[in-house]
Amino acid sequence: MKRKKHLLRGIPVLASLDINKTVNFYKTKLGFDRVGYLDDNYAVIARDNFVVHFWKCNDKIHPENTSCYVDVEDIDTLYNELVSFNVIHPNGILEDKPYGMREFAILDEDGNLIKFGQEIEE
Repeated sequence: MKRKKHLLRGIPVLASLDINKTVNFYKTKLGFDRVGYLDDNYAVIARDNFVVHFWKCNDKIHPENTSCYVDVEDIDTLYNELVSFNVIHPNGILEDKPYGMREFAILDEDGNLIKFGQEIEE
């Protein structure tokens, strides 16, 4: 059976212990510059073509066990930008991976892990 293309893009929905604090972190540390929606229980924010939603939770187990992966361009420049804000995960420095990606990771203040990757060109 041939299937039609329906899936357009993925948008992560991550947990937040404090929506306003989370949005501030993403704006000041990660450079997110668009807020599509914001109240005390939910937020939609974006930088470039990456959109992320946050939902309010009361248990840190949720963000500390959640992650997402973001495909990027010019990963070295992005890495250097984020290094200056001291948000790189200690085990997530920029490196080439055996599965063909150059990537690094950050942890937000709630514990969500975000990995940024760019395909290694041969």
